[in-house]
Amino acid sequence: MKKIGLVGGISWTSTLDYYRYINEGVNQALGGLQSAEIILYSLNFADIQDRGWENSHELLLKACKELKKNNVEGIVLCANTAHLFADKIQTEIGLPIIDIVNVTASAIKNEHIKNVILLGTKFTMEMDFYKNKLIESGLNVLIPEDEKIRNEIHYIVKEELGKGIIKPKSKEKLMAICDDLIKKGGEGIVLGCTEIPLILSQDDFSIPVFDTTEIHSEAIVNFILS
Repeated sequence: MKKIGLVGGISWTSTLDYYRYINEGVNQALGGLQSAEIILYSLNFADIQDRGWENSHELLLKACKELKKNNVEGIVLCANTAHLFADKIQTEIGLPIIDIVNVTASAIKNEHIKNVILLGTKFTMEMDFYKNKLIESGLNVLIPEDEKIRNEIHYIVKEELGKGIIKPKSKEKLMAICDDLIKKGGEGIVLGCTEIPLILSQDDFSIPVFDTTEIHSEAIVNFILS
């Protein structure tokens, strides 16, 4: 098995899922008491929030360099928004970064759909780094047009899910946002924030739902076992 390095804590609630999914996947493949060899560098999410994601390159790079010192063979950024810097950091550290957007795009294409709804942090929904990779793979991306709605999603992610707080009213709000975008042509929903699967799942919708944490974790397991 390859040793993998996780940059977690962004937030810790979704890092728990990564750790569980990766170890479950390895054990399912190999049986017995087999589990993944993982080095975790857990960032203080408050430091990211104080700087803002767009100014957090150095924090993420430092974490990746520390993981490289521990002889990991690949790096995982355990947050969709962190992939703002994925390509740059991969070049800087000379180790493969398992890209969450690329593996999500592949999963969507396997479902033979074209129009996908993207839910995530304000940065993920508004900036080009995420949307462009989906578009380059041949997909059309729908996000809420109203900035107020995008801000509401961001608040739920940051102030509730990032702290492990699950509110039924927030779930209803997110489902209503998705229902509106489905009426506008959405054929699938990308849970483009690793916290959102804490509150939404395939059980909530009749169209395909793409849990980026699960999709990413499956790709990580494949890397570890390759």
